[in-house]
Amino acid sequence: MSRIVRFHRHGGPEVLHIEEAELPLPGRGEIRIQVKALGLNRAEALLRQGNYIETPSLPSGLGLEAAGVVESIGAGVGGFSLGDAVSIIPPQSMARWPAYGELATFPAELVVKHPPSLGWADAAALWMPYLTAYGALIDIAGIQPGDFVAITAASSSVGLAAIQIANHLGARPIAITRRSAKRQALRDHGAGDVIAAEEEDVETRLRAIAGPKAVRVVFDAIGGPLFVPLMAAMARGGLLIEYGGLSSEPTPFPLFTVLSKSLTLRGYLVHEITGNPARLDAAKTFILDGVRIGALRPAIARTFAFDDIVEAHRFLESNQQFGKVVVTV
Repeated sequence: MSRIVRFHRHGGPEVLHIEEAELPLPGRGEIRIQVKALGLNRAEALLRQGNYIETPSLPSGLGLEAAGVVESIGAGVGGFSLGDAVSIIPPQSMARWPAYGELATFPAELVVKHPPSLGWADAAALWMPYLTAYGALIDIAGIQPGDFVAITAASSSVGLAAIQIANHLGARPIAITRRSAKRQALRDHGAGDVIAAEEEDVETRLRAIAGPKAVRVVFDAIGGPLFVPLMAAMARGGLLIEYGGLSSEPTPFPLFTVLSKSLTLRGYLVHEITGNPARLDAAKTFILDGVRIGALRPAIARTFAFDDIVEAHRFLESNQQFGKVVVTV
């Protein structure tokens, strides 16, 4: 028997319940891990609310990121031993492969032996943010030294990963956050410049920072009215990569700005990387190399105990965090 987290109806954090369940042994091509830590994501809150791109049958488990030790190994799996320290590449379906539990089973190709320098919390916080940022900034945008890269929701785990990756490649990250309270923390984390969107004119500040070169890449999780000043400050031929929709307001399309500057708007999901073995291998190599040399390191906002999963989700939705919310098991 193992304790797992499930929800029987959609709703707020209170619908999450810890339950006892008997889990089957891993099948062919699968590995079961004894979970030590979980990384929480907005996607899990959306699944719980019934607003995610995946609609599971109820009751449903959830969770995309975990780290722990190999507890049992299914047939046909090589390269792993019992007790190996591992972390998990986010699966395509968290309903099929839920991470929230004392034990969790995953396809072997999603299990990674992580560097010894990473503790359980860092390992559980690694793959979703860094794969997401890698896919956008490197695989799609191909950022180069000197490029100005505007990053919205900059204090999120993905935003902070994007700042680190941009710096690692010699680009110029511009962090965009709602208010100035997180300005110094973002600077300390490597943001060259910080814009408080609710307190400053975003277009004016972006133009002043980037100068004639302008902003070539925008990495946006928000949408909504912010689209207009972001695109207005972009360079000719620039690329806006949209990977979220945090704004509750309509998202205008600035047609004449797009036409006059030959801008590209690109929707993006991390599944583009995780679902393609060749692209995933390249991403894993880049991220693990960055971790080994100290250029990439997850920022942990706060840790919660497994029994406090409801409170962890409340904090996840509070917008107070700077980095990843982690649950220890």
